[in-house]
Amino acid sequence: MRTRTLAQLLLLLLAVPAPAELPPDLARAVKAYDEAQLRNDVAALEGLVADDFLLVNSDSSLQDKKSFLEDFQRPGFRVDPFVVEQPMQKVLGDAAVVGGLLHLGWTQDGKHETRLLRIAYVWRKSHGRWQATYAQLTRVPG
Repeated sequence: MRTRTLAQLLLLLLAVPAPAELPPDLARAVKAYDEAQLRNDVAALEGLVADDFLLVNSDSSLQDKKSFLEDFQRPGFRVDPFVVEQPMQKVLGDAAVVGGLLHLGWTQDGKHETRLLRIAYVWRKSHGRWQATYAQLTRVPG
């Protein structure tokens, strides 16, 4: 599997079910991000990911926004529906960390893969809208 695919998976991890404590506009952004990843909706992701976005994949490789979005345009790439377990969140004014444990499955190049990952996304509110600015995926041994 390409490193970029793990980066895509990290962004999928941003799709953490929105707990009631999240501000409503952040909960909507997280949900929209989640749905956009499942639909490979690059246009929606473009607005939900900050220009300075950085993704740290579970193999320690890095991806910027451009690279991350390109992965969702790959023919045959699909992320399986998922549920984030052990959700965690911290909201500090115009910044938030959202994450949890994710059993992630996806298809790429005709091959289905799965991983157990601990995910963390940093969201930032700027000019009245929330965007993902950083994400990190950590593979859970198992």
